[in-house]
Amino acid sequence: MYIVDEELERKEILSRYKKLISTVSDRATKEEKLMIRKAFTVARNAHAQARRRTGEPYIYHPLEVARIASADLGLGPTAIVCALLHDVVEDTEYTLEDIENIFNKKVAQIVDGLTKIQDIFDYDTQSIQSENFKKLIVTIGDDVRVILLKLCDRLHNMRTLDAMSEKKQLKIASETQFLYVPLAHRLGLYKFKSELEDLATKYINPKDYYTIADKLKDTEEDRKKFISDFCKPIREKLKEKGFDFTISYRVKSITSILGKMEKKGVKFEEIYDIFAIRIILNTPQEVEKETCYSVYSLISGMYEQRADRFRDWLTKPKSNGYEALHTTVMSKQGKWVEIQIRSMRMDEIAEKGLAAHYKYKEVEEGALDENLDSWLSSIRDLLDNPTTSAIDFVNDFKMNIVTDEITVFTPKGKSISLTFGSSVLDFAFNIDVSLGLSCIGAKVNYKVVPIDYKLHNADQVEIITSSIARPEEKWLQYVRTPKAIQEIRKAIDSYKSMFYSVGEDKLREIFEHNKITFDQTNVEILRKYMGIESLTDLYYKVFNDEIDNYLVQSCFSKDEKNSSWIFLKNPLKTNKDSKNNTLSEQIREQIQENPEKLLMNQDIESLPYVTAKCCNPLPGDDIVGLIREGSIEVHRTSCKKAVDEMSKHGNHIIKAKWRENEKITFLAGIKIQGIDRKGLLQELARVISEIWNLNMRSLAMESSEGVFEGTMMVYISNADSLNSLMDNIRKIDGIESVKRM
Repeated sequence: MYIVDEELERKEILSRYKKLISTVSDRATKEEKLMIRKAFTVARNAHAQARRRTGEPYIYHPLEVARIASADLGLGPTAIVCALLHDVVEDTEYTLEDIENIFNKKVAQIVDGLTKIQDIFDYDTQSIQSENFKKLIVTIGDDVRVILLKLCDRLHNMRTLDAMSEKKQLKIASETQFLYVPLAHRLGLYKFKSELEDLATKYINPKDYYTIADKLKDTEEDRKKFISDFCKPIREKLKEKGFDFTISYRVKSITSILGKMEKKGVKFEEIYDIFAIRIILNTPQEVEKETCYSVYSLISGMYEQRADRFRDWLTKPKSNGYEALHTTVMSKQGKWVEIQIRSMRMDEIAEKGLAAHYKYKEVEEGALDENLDSWLSSIRDLLDNPTTSAIDFVNDFKMNIVTDEITVFTPKGKSISLTFGSSVLDFAFNIDVSLGLSCIGAKVNYKVVPIDYKLHNADQVEIITSSIARPEEKWLQYVRTPKAIQEIRKAIDSYKSMFYSVGEDKLREIFEHNKITFDQTNVEILRKYMGIESLTDLYYKVFNDEIDNYLVQSCFSKDEKNSSWIFLKNPLKTNKDSKNNTLSEQIREQIQENPEKLLMNQDIESLPYVTAKCCNPLPGDDIVGLIREGSIEVHRTSCKKAVDEMSKHGNHIIKAKWRENEKITFLAGIKIQGIDRKGLLQELARVISEIWNLNMRSLAMESSEGVFEGTMMVYISNADSLNSLMDNIRKIDGIESVKRM
């Protein structure tokens, strides 16, 4: 428990301020230091009575955000001033006009970008989280320091998340994993990305997080000895050849390790690239590539290489500016080791990303470099569409934040860069909008393929068109680039608008038939009930008979006796004053007022919840409840779909946990891969039926050229039992990979 001692706090505040000034003392003028001092004074006075959830003075937070911006990113005085002031307008009586008058227009502009949107909230049509993120991205074009400072702010909030409620932890961690981790990666901030994703995993998937953290700690001494022995001959060879260098290593983030274990279905001990060796060369920029290649040549002469793991990001750097040579070699101890070769300049860019570009390129701090400007120009297409909701924008932005790109060619040999995973449709729209709208397929390397065909590096593409082609909703599932998404949406909206009047007249007739007043209020009730974004979409669905008399009756029916929500009245107190609201609205109000833990009883026939099919949670899994129309959907907290939902609709979260009850079993799926041999199937069945005494619903196996792949569905009581069963299966001779489906 935090104990308030104002004298100690005063000394601590001054100590933190002095540490902040020391990080910028060698690159700030006297006038700039005075401006930082003024910002510190304003922030300290503005937050004088405020405290964080930990009990500490609130001023600790802006001081730490400013320190991270200065020490970790190397940002200058203006950014430090804005970091100190970033919560002043949002949380105190100061206005943006006050900030501009006290400091200057640029400081006010950046602080405005960091200030959350106020008074925008609607459970059915908006997401306050998405609106805030959209505003943040809009400001990148004005000054990129906004997003860099927001990442500093988010990093410190994640470091201090323990003080928040469980519901808030899930909301903030999900938002971080879904949006801020890939954004940090896109900006080249590797250190930020790794720490943010691990902190998010700590709250979303705590059980697995601490399991891996403990294993990393237990194996640390062995790992250090292995690295020391492996690096010794490399050091000697590089010294012999006269290179100026340092050798270090970095351990993969816990999240990356968990991802590899899940993807490959292997245990921690079976992952060979838990760490990577870094050779950092002190060499002039004009010869750094040649120097890196020379070191690579020496390494490849000392060890056998794994050809499929060689990566050359010197010839063509990543779109976030990352440059290095990566190679994986076989050590004398019989283990594969990844080696990264880069210059000091490349290393700083790899760690600080965009922020380091200001040091090495002729780019003014806060301005966009060429790579980021090119990426942002594609994002502007999403921002320019007035009909795109904030949630649609966030989804599209997330899709286009990836750094990997492919290069493909037109029939005449012109090169086109596209996002990794782009399709024939993406290519067509990025060449010409009319080509995309009339596309029905393509010839890729002279072979005819459909519009959803995923392109690969160096493909040569010729689009096939038809005058009767018309964009459909499913086209949006085929594309990755902002331009294609935007143009398909425009075309679909234009087509649907042709049926606006017909659909409106048809809905009026349905309303009159049911003696419901046809006015704006009732139409809005129906739109929200159906979960439809716009009136154009609503009337198109009416025209298409997707909304009929039965659905309208269901929307306006007063009889809710059979609703499964009735079972929630015991765990969630009924609000007698809300009897005129719909039951789902009452539930939402009750949860907002009293977000108590909802206990998930395993009697699935009597409680109003469903377990999500996307992740199939079992007793023992960390779970979260998400509000749905008519039910509560229970997900594992690590489920990607749940993380997506929580990142945009924090108000839909209900904290949930299982009651202890071992009588009921749940269906779980396991995927197995390995080397086929006689008797393997019988041994597998023996482990499941005889040793574990489990009921197996299905077992499907396919074998080809001595390798098999199979799936099994078993009834099991909880997650711990499932994990133990999977460990037993891994021990069977020939089994290479076991993972939960």
